[in-house]
Amino acid sequence: MDKDHKGGVFVYCILKKKTIVGILSLVLVMAAVMLIVSGMGSHETAVTAGAEVNWGLSFSGENGIPTGNASVDTLNSYHAMYLGDTGKKVIHLTFDAGYENGYTASILDTLRKHNVSATFFLVGNFMETSPDLVKRMVSEGHTVGNHTMTHPDMSAIRTKEAFEKELNDLSALYTEITGEEMTKLYRPPQGKYSEDNLRMAQELGYTTVFWSLAYVDWYNDKQPTKEEAFNKLIPRIHNGAIVLLHSTSQTNAEILDELLTKWEEMGYTIEPLPGVAQTDA
Repeated sequence: MDKDHKGGVFVYCILKKKTIVGILSLVLVMAAVMLIVSGMGSHETAVTAGAEVNWGLSFSGENGIPTGNASVDTLNSYHAMYLGDTGKKVIHLTFDAGYENGYTASILDTLRKHNVSATFFLVGNFMETSPDLVKRMVSEGHTVGNHTMTHPDMSAIRTKEAFEKELNDLSALYTEITGEEMTKLYRPPQGKYSEDNLRMAQELGYTTVFWSLAYVDWYNDKQPTKEEAFNKLIPRIHNGAIVLLHSTSQTNAEILDELLTKWEEMGYTIEPLPGVAQTDA
């Protein structure tokens, strides 16, 4: 082979390698783009067995229906919910209470004034220290749900026995105080859960209840102003909303009468959670 021919072969090989490398690079870029595009438009986080998840929401537009990080269909398969019927102007009002902070009686007074039945998710400490308030909730037509005995991170609990104990201990305490069986509604403390949690709650006959509207109202030394509260709770209210408020909040106690009035003026009615019988509050 002469020198010119050898040089031509060498140049051809170099060009061929560059072409192959270029094609491979293009394929990799296209694959990456497809992965990115396939993930766009979805705010959901996969709920996998044993994986810890914090419940979260994504809002779009005033009075729009928020998207949860698990879909309605996924939650339904575990007898769980975060929304009611989005075709109706109905609100489902819930309160979480890890302890009594001096505001529950006022909140109950306001609910009675508006003839509203709410659901109170209680922790063991509240029941142990404030049994009279628990009895009042029941006598005035409210539902008491299970927020666990000790308010742990339930997503870190791996055995059904330990999971069940948190719920059963609180349920037994409720029966001791009221003489009634607790309605099987369960709210995970801090919204922390896993697929295993959802399955275990379902196997125990519970409905897991998340929420579609809440705001930062739980810091005693940093309570939101009335304006800050209304800026979250008025424009973000929506059909079928499951609203989470903390009954430990001074702000909530002070604004609740006006808040319920504003929602009513917007055309909303406030009803018990889906599946809970309507009672006269």
